[in-house]
Amino acid sequence: MPDLTLSTDVSLQAFNTFGIAARARRYLRITDPAQLAQLAADPALNTLPRLVLGGGSNLLLTRDVEALVLHMGLLGKEIVGETADSILVRAQAGESWHGFVQWTLAQGLGGLENLALIPGTVGASPIQNIGAYGAEVKDLFHALTVFDLADGSTRTMTAAECRFGYRDSVFKHAEGKDLIVLDVTFALPRAWTPNLRYAELAQELATVGIATPTPQQAGDAVVAIRRRKLPDPAEIGNAGSFFKNPVVSAGECARLLAAWPALVHHRQADGSEKLAAGWLIDQCGWKGRTLGRAGVYPKQALVLVNAGGATGEEVMALARAIQRDVRERFGVELEPEPVMV
Repeated sequence: MPDLTLSTDVSLQAFNTFGIAARARRYLRITDPAQLAQLAADPALNTLPRLVLGGGSNLLLTRDVEALVLHMGLLGKEIVGETADSILVRAQAGESWHGFVQWTLAQGLGGLENLALIPGTVGASPIQNIGAYGAEVKDLFHALTVFDLADGSTRTMTAAECRFGYRDSVFKHAEGKDLIVLDVTFALPRAWTPNLRYAELAQELATVGIATPTPQQAGDAVVAIRRRKLPDPAEIGNAGSFFKNPVVSAGECARLLAAWPALVHHRQADGSEKLAAGWLIDQCGWKGRTLGRAGVYPKQALVLVNAGGATGEEVMALARAIQRDVRERFGVELEPEPVMV
């Protein structure tokens, strides 16, 4: 029988990439799905408020956590099958996302390389529908397994059932609150071609003289760009991109372009326009500035950082100030990416 003993008064500082000092009143590391079955069968435990924690890379802790923290530690990755067009690979929820991407590349399998070096775990990747350099998890997603704490069942979910959107999925809404991701399966293409739609990535490869990259070379280029532009959470506390890139109508984008011709924007398939939140923030003069012990990373205005001993409230105060300035200058609302607790 797996252990269901809860730890109490556990520091979460090492379990969130912002490095915020906060404590969990009750904590359980999940290393076996049977623990979740036991939890679901225990009325006293299953009725507690809960926080499911992966790598803590999309989380801002603003206070100590009264909820039961379920820290996903399920490990394992494997090739599980194939179709005419794809190789199916599966990883357990607690696996490092970047470690998993690197593992697929080591197997000679392309598809996930544009998502290299994104912090966090495999289990969290579909919840956020993580994306970078013109790729998102949903593009290669095949299926996932969830445990439903509401009824104690385990089931498989398709992409349609996950309802993927821009940094969104069913798991971020009320109807997904009881679903805990156990593993994720991806369909990686046999006939791989590099996704070089982002000029920055194409330029990186051109700079090193690679005209037709392998998946590994494309992944290495993504890692090189991210290392230059983004702070390592092990050195500077952060949660990566703090704000979503706002999506506006074509008419609204035209209005903004008339006033700011240098506005960075990307046309979407439905005709809407995705604006670069980092550019908006930079134009408001926030890049490199601090407010209390929280700051904006000097190399990338989209990244808020713990400048040393910051509280979650200090980070939130900085975020609100940035939102206010962008709203007042551009009439655009910025929406935070991290989960606030």
